[in-house]
Amino acid sequence: MAIQSFRTDDDIDEVVERYSSMVYRLALAHTKHAHDAEDVFQDVFLRYVSRPRGFESEEHRKAWLIRVTINRGRSLWSAWFRKTEPLSDDMVFETQEEGDLYEYLKLLPQKYRTVIHLFYCEDLSVRQIGEALGAKESTVRTWLTRARAILGEKLKGGFPDEQERL
Repeated sequence: MAIQSFRTDDDIDEVVERYSSMVYRLALAHTKHAHDAEDVFQDVFLRYVSRPRGFESEEHRKAWLIRVTINRGRSLWSAWFRKTEPLSDDMVFETQEEGDLYEYLKLLPQKYRTVIHLFYCEDLSVRQIGEALGAKESTVRTWLTRARAILGEKLKGGFPDEQERL
């Protein structure tokens, strides 16, 4: 299989257009804050543009983008960063349901947010998620099961901001 070893501006524009929403949504699921997701987004595509080698396939390119997005999201979560709070995180969603889902996902631990996002939003298989995260398939299935259980319990208690809406 031949590896593409050059890129044109058109190639870069096409890749950014194709994968921008995936990278941003994954970064947002990983970092929980829009401004941090934007930083990760920019860094991922900067790394993509400056990457000297090509990819074996489109699946390889997508897996690389997912892996870099996760790694860049993790790098923001240093010990110092976890102790800080953002000044504002006003997010605008197309529907109320999307906003509610975002609030629920923010309540999950980072590894669970990531697997839920990759499985449901990016339609990756358990195998593909395991490869992207460097985890065994059985571990990914366990994380999905635990995330679903946590979300199920949270849903029984109502929406996170339900009291504010009353």
